[in-house]
Amino acid sequence: MQNTCLTFYFSVSYLSFCFSVYTILSKVHSDRNVYPSAGVLFVHVLEREYFKGEFPPYPKPGEISNDPITFNTNLMGYPDRPGWLRYIQRTPYSDGVLYGSPTIENVGKPTIIEITAYNRRTFETARHNLIINIMSAEGIHNSFPSQLDFPLPYQAEFFIKNMNVEEMLASEVLGDFLGAVKNVWQPERLNAINITSALDRGGRVPLPINDMKEGVYVMVGADVPFSSCLREVENPQNQLRCSQEMEPVITCDKKFRTQFSIDWCKISLVDKTKQVSTYQDVIRGEGILPDGGEYKPPPDTLKSRDYYSDFLITLAVPSAVALVLFLILAYIMCCRREGVEKRNMQTPDIQLVHHSAIQKSTKELREMSKNREIAWPLSTLPVFHPVTGEIVPPLHTDSYDNTSMPLMQTQHFAKMNQQNYADISATSFAVSLRPRLEEKHH
Repeated sequence: MQNTCLTFYFSVSYLSFCFSVYTILSKVHSDRNVYPSAGVLFVHVLEREYFKGEFPPYPKPGEISNDPITFNTNLMGYPDRPGWLRYIQRTPYSDGVLYGSPTIENVGKPTIIEITAYNRRTFETARHNLIINIMSAEGIHNSFPSQLDFPLPYQAEFFIKNMNVEEMLASEVLGDFLGAVKNVWQPERLNAINITSALDRGGRVPLPINDMKEGVYVMVGADVPFSSCLREVENPQNQLRCSQEMEPVITCDKKFRTQFSIDWCKISLVDKTKQVSTYQDVIRGEGILPDGGEYKPPPDTLKSRDYYSDFLITLAVPSAVALVLFLILAYIMCCRREGVEKRNMQTPDIQLVHHSAIQKSTKELREMSKNREIAWPLSTLPVFHPVTGEIVPPLHTDSYDNTSMPLMQTQHFAKMNQQNYADISATSFAVSLRPRLEEKHH
């Protein structure tokens, strides 16, 4: 009996383990189908809690798992998403959001989006597919081709300054905004068509002070003409205030101001019923090339080409031109010189005499400058020896050349010689004076 109980217990445990493994694998490989409408805003939230069960449990038991998770989304078989679909995730600890406005061209074609979740703590990944089945919007008739892209002909785009795009995509916030617009517009049908961040329209990233927001553009569509309140921004007074960067006076602004700060100068009202359809069949004529058939690439074995003629044209012709120019220049410089004799014959005699006299004078001055020497004034130098009465020789000999000596060095030598002569004179005077003093004492 005990063995039977143990066998039953292990069987139940094994079945529960297999069931849990199957549940995890089904989450990893499960596909989720959504059915948005063309021309209507589509929002899909990638919840982090949905992917937490696909990763190993937290290492410490009893603690809540809060691993950083990021997402990568792409169209199956392609590196990026479709052009109408956008994705945003602020931080690895917040949910990701796919949003956009499907186009009528994708109606009936399933769009498979691959979603890959990355656990930044364990570096593990999980993937599942999101199948977007775009449905045709209500009120679209094939008999009106101009209305295929715009089932709601009256569209208004608002710029909300105090919101970020992920905040506006929240269902509660978007519902409150559509409710405020419905109270002002009073339509029968009202849908959000598209939401765009101000950064995608060329806006600047706000400073991280005072809880500043990026701003978001919200386009809504309705089936009735615009209300008088929405058209107040088009009157001349409000247009003038907008040109002066002043806020226009809008009577229905108080219905939005409690939660949404709208820039009424940037509101855009579009009436699709007044736009003439530009759709027309392509008529082949001037400016359109005829159909050339299937493109035929060149064969793998290309025919060899002779570049000898190209080489001659590229190098020989410029070299020949350069050689001709060199010969012309050499003839002008060497064979067309007049010479000194012809120049002297054409120069007047008086001018040659003046030139010769200037050259001779210059040569004499240069010769004199080589033999010059500094002569000291006689009043500053001793002429006779104070004791013997002999003539003192000059400071410098006649053969002394000081033309190459710097001026400061010459003055230094002169001062030293003057000091030496003063010392000699003082010594000689003291020697001559000593016998006289001795005679007086005796």
